[in-house]
Amino acid sequence: MRLKRLVATFMVSILAFTMVACGTSAEDSSKVENTDETFVVGFDQNFPPFGYVDEDGEYTGFDIELAEEVAKRMGVECVLQPIDWDAKDMELESGTIDCIWNGFTINGREDDYTWSDPYMNNAQVFVVRTDSGITSEADLAGKIVDVQKESSAETALNEDSLASLTGSFSQLISVADYNTAMMDLESGAVDAVAMDKFVALDQINGKEDTYTVLDYEISSEQYAVGFASGNTELRDQVNEILLEMNEDGTFAEISEKWFGTDVSILGK
Repeated sequence: MRLKRLVATFMVSILAFTMVACGTSAEDSSKVENTDETFVVGFDQNFPPFGYVDEDGEYTGFDIELAEEVAKRMGVECVLQPIDWDAKDMELESGTIDCIWNGFTINGREDDYTWSDPYMNNAQVFVVRTDSGITSEADLAGKIVDVQKESSAETALNEDSLASLTGSFSQLISVADYNTAMMDLESGAVDAVAMDKFVALDQINGKEDTYTVLDYEISSEQYAVGFASGNTELRDQVNEILLEMNEDGTFAEISEKWFGTDVSILGK
């Protein structure tokens, strides 16, 4: 009987551990202590196609799949930890996550984190309703624009170089996430949303008759994985694996799945 109780206890422990590993549903998510046996990835769960909750309640996305493959090659458990984007620095500095990996822009933040090599290019753009009559950035004068709080789009629009453009808006409203912003656009509460290009293309996929991405680019940028300042050991390990994935075609395979093309700029 003693042996049976020990076996039962062991199996319960194993089940509890696997509940927080990669593939965990959003409902099962909880903060876990990161150890040498885990790779805790902080991400915004409302940021498709890079990281989000799918129809089955599972975390998925382009960056999620990259992180899962990296963790697999590291020989550790990948733990997906959704975070409030405006609290990302606190999460990283407190050690509750090992990195920020979710369409994370390096430009303008170069000295704030220890970065992996940039792995893809991106841009910030405006999304409008197709029937709005807005065809260029000049048409946004007197309009209401949504942007995600603490996002690259918000940072870019607050740059001095874009003061005349931003100043022409009737309002620039910061919202919690892009899902909220797109609902505002759909309802007519706002006239445009400033957001990441690839997120915009994902949001309007199949709805091109309803929404349009303006040709104007607010800013161009590059995505990378952000680690706490000074954590070069983990950064170097992840970098090495990303380059390996780029060489053996795994990166391209994941990229083709999500974007229909290889977006990698690794080694270029």
